[in-house]
Amino acid sequence: MRTTKRLSRILAAGAAMTALVGLTTACGGRAGESGNTQEAKTITIGYIGWDEDIALTNLYQTVLEEKGYKVEAKLLDAGPIYAGLAKGDVDLYLDSWLPVTHKKYWDQYKDQLEDLGVWYDKATLNLAVPEYVKDVNSIADLKDKAGQFDGKITGIEASAGESDIVQNAVLPQYDLKGSVTLQNSSTTAMLAALDGAIKGQKPMVVTMWHPHWAYSRYQLKDLQDPKGAMGKGEQIHAIGRKGFGKDFPALTDVAKKLKMSDADLGSLEDAIQKAAKGQEKAAAKQWADQHKQFVDTAFAGL
Repeated sequence: MRTTKRLSRILAAGAAMTALVGLTTACGGRAGESGNTQEAKTITIGYIGWDEDIALTNLYQTVLEEKGYKVEAKLLDAGPIYAGLAKGDVDLYLDSWLPVTHKKYWDQYKDQLEDLGVWYDKATLNLAVPEYVKDVNSIADLKDKAGQFDGKITGIEASAGESDIVQNAVLPQYDLKGSVTLQNSSTTAMLAALDGAIKGQKPMVVTMWHPHWAYSRYQLKDLQDPKGAMGKGEQIHAIGRKGFGKDFPALTDVAKKLKMSDADLGSLEDAIQKAAKGQEKAAAKQWADQHKQFVDTAFAGL
């Protein structure tokens, strides 16, 4: 009798333990699915200080957060963004200029990246002057007119692809080394210097690109590039880290389908550029509310 009772207790305990293990496994499975869902809803977007990237990143962030995503937007230079994508520290980058501007980064890291498609296909790099600078119409004119500009081209971040092109293609091809130098700074500093020069009606050469709100705010003239040193027209791609498509299938579909016209991009850039510092996301939210049809169509499926 005691043996039977002891055996019954052992079997009961074993059954209880089996049930407990099963319950723990089931709970663990649910937690894993919840954790995976949460992980899939958490995304890091790297962006550079170029206005189209600031604008689109803020639009993505405000829309994704409304859809339940947790979004971290990191402002970095182009080089660190590509390196971060390759290491998996950055999930998404929306401003990859190909095939020229970011060629060296793409060539270096492409095996660790996923091309999510083109959202703007009229991108160009340019050297520009204010329209009132009448006697400079081509990059070739800069050598003889270098004194007007103190022998410098006011540029942006040193790590930017355009900076590399100006330094290593434009200056040597137009025999400008020795008479003209590229003065790297930041996009913000370049635009502030341009604004000051125009207010004072002073000559200035800056690195510029299309699309950019500066062309609607100021009367600027792109310098002709007969040697093609600045490269041909480019496309702006969205780029994900390796495995992005598998981890974010719905967002991948959005990135591949989203296109922006000059009108839409220009109005978005302008709205965010006019916003007070720290209010860029709020400006993107207001723009999204005012362009609901575009946003609903572009981000359908999330």
